[in-house]
Amino acid sequence: MFLAIKELMHSKLKFLMIIIIFVLIAWLVFILSGLGNGLSTLAASTFKNMKADYVIFEEGSQSSMSKSLLSGQRVTEAEKLPNVEAAAPMGSTMATAMKGKSSKNEDKVDIAIIGIIPGSFLEPNVVEGQPLSSDNPTGVVVNTTLKEEGFQLGDTFQLDGTTQSLTIIGFVQDETYNHVASVFTPMDQWRQVAFAAPGSDKGVAEPVNAIMLQGKNIDSAEMNNKLSGTDTVTRDEAVQGMPGYKEENGTILMMLAFLLAISAFVLGVFFYVITMQKTNPFGIMKAIGASNQFLSKAIVSQVFVLSLTSIIIGILLTYGTAAIMPKGMPFKLETSLVVTYSIILLVIAMLSSMVSVRKITKIDPLKALGRVE
Repeated sequence: MFLAIKELMHSKLKFLMIIIIFVLIAWLVFILSGLGNGLSTLAASTFKNMKADYVIFEEGSQSSMSKSLLSGQRVTEAEKLPNVEAAAPMGSTMATAMKGKSSKNEDKVDIAIIGIIPGSFLEPNVVEGQPLSSDNPTGVVVNTTLKEEGFQLGDTFQLDGTTQSLTIIGFVQDETYNHVASVFTPMDQWRQVAFAAPGSDKGVAEPVNAIMLQGKNIDSAEMNNKLSGTDTVTRDEAVQGMPGYKEENGTILMMLAFLLAISAFVLGVFFYVITMQKTNPFGIMKAIGASNQFLSKAIVSQVFVLSLTSIIIGILLTYGTAAIMPKGMPFKLETSLVVTYSIILLVIAMLSSMVSVRKITKIDPLKALGRVE
């Protein structure tokens, strides 16, 4: 470490250039991971936040809420099955809320209406106002992002294309579905909105989109056999079944994978070139007794210091960038993501230095001493 630090202090400009490049790479990795996580949260935070372990869909619906239609009467059947602790129905439909009585486009806001049973384990925690109540069927709790659109507690808004009006009685946080704010409503009110058109419920009694389950070690195959015409999946599989979710996350992950692969190549080349420039000094050091292990430790220590410094600066720049990003931008950088990608970048840098270490072990002291510059 002593040799590594001495060289870093002696060749400040050379190593500063490497740090700048590494910082830019780390910064981009953290920004992309934050954007990917933000998009993922915006698409499915309502599903992810629900305290459910499994989801029952209609058979053949491909784990998609919009393609599934079940009878709410099957909730009682599901509760009696093995390992099921609790069951609750859920429905979802996209709609447009109109502020006041205006019908101008700028006064319309896309929302996702989520139908649940008030007091069930699917109901989110209210951060302001009152929770859902069966005694107030038109009262809804909405995501706090609607405040940015001008909605306040107690406001009544109409759904575009219908005569239905809903009143905001509470606000919840971090509840979005299909990239729009979630609006939670009692199940009966949701049915009036979702199946307003005659025959749209296909004659199904008490229609719901899915049945959410709590329980451990539930056998999906057994559930499907005992509940004919259904398909039981884990909550994570249900999230993956949301339209566009898998493709959206796959794109971000592929970009990150390419970026990390390119980073490994770029850093490896830089460290190798620097090592090549020091072939003669390393040869002299080996001639006076320095071992391959000593020199290798110096290179690895140097790379470790450079990498750690760059990653820390990249993290600080990322949080600084997040602080000035527009509120509408889906950016969410969690501590677990920062730690994970920091470790990945550090490992990539250390592995890239192995090429340089291998080069050191092959340096011939005699050839290095006799080399003509």
